[in-house]
Amino acid sequence: MFMLQVGIIGAGRIGKLHADHIQHMRNVRVRAISDVYIAGLDTWASEMGIPVVTSDYRDLLNDPEIEAVFICSPTSTHAAIIKEAAQAGKHIFCEKPVSFSVDTTERALEAVKKAGVKMQVGFNRRFDHNFKKARDVVQAGKIGAPHLLRITSRDPEPPPAEYISKSGGLFMDMTIHDFDMARYVMQSEVVEVYAQGANLIDPQIGELNDIDTAVVNLRFANGALGIIENSRKAVYGYDQRLEAFGSEGCVTTNNDRASTAIVATADGVQMDKPLYFFLERYTQAYIQEVEDFVRAILHDGPIVCDANDGLQAERIARAAKESLLSGRPVKLEHESAPMQHQ
Repeated sequence: MFMLQVGIIGAGRIGKLHADHIQHMRNVRVRAISDVYIAGLDTWASEMGIPVVTSDYRDLLNDPEIEAVFICSPTSTHAAIIKEAAQAGKHIFCEKPVSFSVDTTERALEAVKKAGVKMQVGFNRRFDHNFKKARDVVQAGKIGAPHLLRITSRDPEPPPAEYISKSGGLFMDMTIHDFDMARYVMQSEVVEVYAQGANLIDPQIGELNDIDTAVVNLRFANGALGIIENSRKAVYGYDQRLEAFGSEGCVTTNNDRASTAIVATADGVQMDKPLYFFLERYTQAYIQEVEDFVRAILHDGPIVCDANDGLQAERIARAAKESLLSGRPVKLEHESAPMQHQ
């Protein structure tokens, strides 16, 4: 069986998460990992069976045995590394967002197109069993013509201020997953965005020119409407729900919990709280997105979440920020508004 050799650029939480998952897969192997902060990385890499550790990601791009790279470094570095990786003929898995600038992302994706390599963007929620089922139901026409989409996405607690300052803001960091999910489930481009936001949780977030609470209204090319609501703090856990309503019915996804048991007594009805954070909630989705990426390379198949999907989610996030600042809806132009089924 052919073994795909990959390199991981960035040994932070997400880079190590991918490395751990890959170690349990049969047809892919992490040959090398790079990070500018290399102290202590040798020991971890040795325990993981990763033979090459370097502080220079170009060592991975210059390695002829490495066919694909996972870009898990800070967002500010993504676009430049994508261009270099494409020029080196490496297939690319890049964590979201591709960049903080639509123009920068477009230039990076041109390099990918020119090189003819495959690129996947890390919108892992597409691979979640609940959301994928909802998308499949909508695509199969089981709810008829889609009319309304509602996405609820609330974190259990805000990230540190240091992270907020480099995140690109709530829309680019957090809601961007929901923007991608909206396109994925409805199979239609977003043509208008109206966003409202507030600071209701942590004043320091406001001091960093960001918001912690938001409602975003969407209009799709197919005429349907969407609502996304976000909060940086849900005291009961990681709240991830979706509802798609159409002319012939409705599909709803609820939170994953430690168990589905519901205890009903004279004192009340109790159930487990939602799983606490994304690493618990989306473990299988992270595994599945890597398996699909590897399969697409080994069998020259389609990418489920490709470079254009990353670009369109960024365009919606940018429009949401513009709408928030202007207080008005913002229209998005598309060369061809209807999406191709993926």
